[in-house]
Amino acid sequence: MKWMKFRIKTVVEAEDIIISELYDRGLEGAQIEDKVPLSPLEKEQMFVDILPESEEDDGTAFLSFFVEEKEDGKLDLSGEETDRESVLLRIEEALADVRLFMDIGEGTVTVSETEDIDWINNWKQYFHQFYIDDLLVIPSWEEVKEEDRNKKILHIDPGTAFGTGMHETTRLCIGQIKKYVTPETEILDVGTGSGILSIIALMYGAEHAVGTDLDPCAVEAVTQNKEANGIPSGKFELLIGNIITEKEVQDTVGCECYDIVVANILADVLVPLTPVIERCLKPRGIYITSGIIEGKEELVADAMEAAGLTVLEVSALGEWRSVTGQKKR
Repeated sequence: MKWMKFRIKTVVEAEDIIISELYDRGLEGAQIEDKVPLSPLEKEQMFVDILPESEEDDGTAFLSFFVEEKEDGKLDLSGEETDRESVLLRIEEALADVRLFMDIGEGTVTVSETEDIDWINNWKQYFHQFYIDDLLVIPSWEEVKEEDRNKKILHIDPGTAFGTGMHETTRLCIGQIKKYVTPETEILDVGTGSGILSIIALMYGAEHAVGTDLDPCAVEAVTQNKEANGIPSGKFELLIGNIITEKEVQDTVGCECYDIVVANILADVLVPLTPVIERCLKPRGIYITSGIIEGKEELVADAMEAAGLTVLEVSALGEWRSVTGQKKR
């Protein structure tokens, strides 16, 4: 499938107005490129594993709109058949209207043709093999070097929604898992996503893992990653559902069954999750949390204390925090 890409060079202040004007003219789904730093809230809500280094913000912004190109060369603009010149004219008219009452910078438009394959593969340039302490994390499109073949290796590809280990929150969890895992460990991974934390726990000696996730897409992601890393099916089981609100999930997970529970989720979710996890832990069991932006670690620590857990440690990496607790009895 081919797409025509219309890319506008403008300024950050004009982004929303231009997008609104073009939406009214049938162009939807803008791709925004600017150098505005993420706010703490945005970082908390959007933590992702692949984030290229950002340059200093100079106020410049690029807005890209993609319009499907049919086999006959015509463009499909929100169900309307049109052509390149007509779409370009709509964009230029919208920019002229916005320019009447605000600065839009250059306001230039470039047009190019692209295909789905570009969107699917271009991001791979940002993900290469890397180490987490003694663990080598490597994607399927890279080869294991001869000198690394005897090392502990995690085979995992970035997906559209799940973790690979590059993000600070994941690294914090991995560090704590390695500290507490034993050959007898039963681990519960809440919000398992790609399954990376459970798989790593098993690689470092855990006996068995159970994961829960709200997203059905986790089933395929976990299945693929178990196969890539030689994890037997019975070693790592996955449940889809909300462990906080769904009794069926709670009953299936079980009570006082786990030596370690790990949850790499936002702080606002960890607070109501914690009393549920207290019931899942064995006596003296370890509760590892991450996904906590700096400044919210006390919320999670207080939730642990309120649920009858003892806070053992607060770890930091960049702007992120991990809080580890232990069940008292």
